[in-house]
Amino acid sequence: MEKGKLNIKASQETKTKQDSSKSHSQINMLPEDTNNNIRSVQHNITKEKDNFIEKLLVVISIIFAILLFPLSLLVIFLVVRQFEKAVILRNGKIHKNQPFGPGLVFYLPCVDAVHFIDLRTVCYEVPHQDALTKDSLTVSVDAVVFYKIVDPVLAVIGVTDYKVSTHFLAATTLRNALGTRKLAELLASRPDVSQQVFNLMKNITVAWGIKIVRVEIKDISLPLQLQKAMAAEAESTRLANAKIIVAKSEIEATKSLQLATDILMDNPMCMQLRYLQSLNMIAGEKTHTIVFPFSVDVINKITS
Repeated sequence: MEKGKLNIKASQETKTKQDSSKSHSQINMLPEDTNNNIRSVQHNITKEKDNFIEKLLVVISIIFAILLFPLSLLVIFLVVRQFEKAVILRNGKIHKNQPFGPGLVFYLPCVDAVHFIDLRTVCYEVPHQDALTKDSLTVSVDAVVFYKIVDPVLAVIGVTDYKVSTHFLAATTLRNALGTRKLAELLASRPDVSQQVFNLMKNITVAWGIKIVRVEIKDISLPLQLQKAMAAEAESTRLANAKIIVAKSEIEATKSLQLATDILMDNPMCMQLRYLQSLNMIAGEKTHTIVFPFSVDVINKITS
């Protein structure tokens, strides 16, 4: 009898083990959609708990403000100036997904964190950036960047520090733009380089809620040796051009004299008029010595 009882107990234990294994296998064999639904339900439950706690904290802070009235009026209101916007983070989340101000803004000191964003145009002077041009020459360039915030919410949650990020972006973009141009292009077309830096920065700062207004290159500094070499090159070029101009003028003068000689040879009276013109010039200078020029033809007629 005892052996029969033991066999019955063993069979019952095996059945329970098989049933449990079947249940586990059935749970594991559930489709992915049901698993995702279960996870979403659990997530919603935790989210509801978080929302309940957040609402509870808001209610408690409001009760404290009411109990401490009218002293709480000095704390629960903020003054936002005309050129500013206030971004309120309530329990770490953007409150109403919008900025507030200007004017008086209501906030709860216990659960709210306020960030003031200046909407005025900021002028940032980029310090001297030493870079290599496309033709491997060293230049030092500084520029001025004008920017302003158009979306305060993105400026708070889109980047850690929008000022520092914009300043570093301006410096690196300027160096990258210098490396794509030769020195002659850089000196001759500053507006083109400024426009290139402007376009590169504009496309990046859109995600930060920042609008680049203007970029201008302030100064381009060259090494002293490079300045001397460029000055010598420019001086030699000017001297060569001056010599070419003098040679061209001599050629034109020779052609004019040749043409005048041909005209005088064709008409003898022209020589006489030229003779009288020379006398008039000598008389106008009031000199003591007067030279009378005679042509060879006149001398031959006198001596013959």
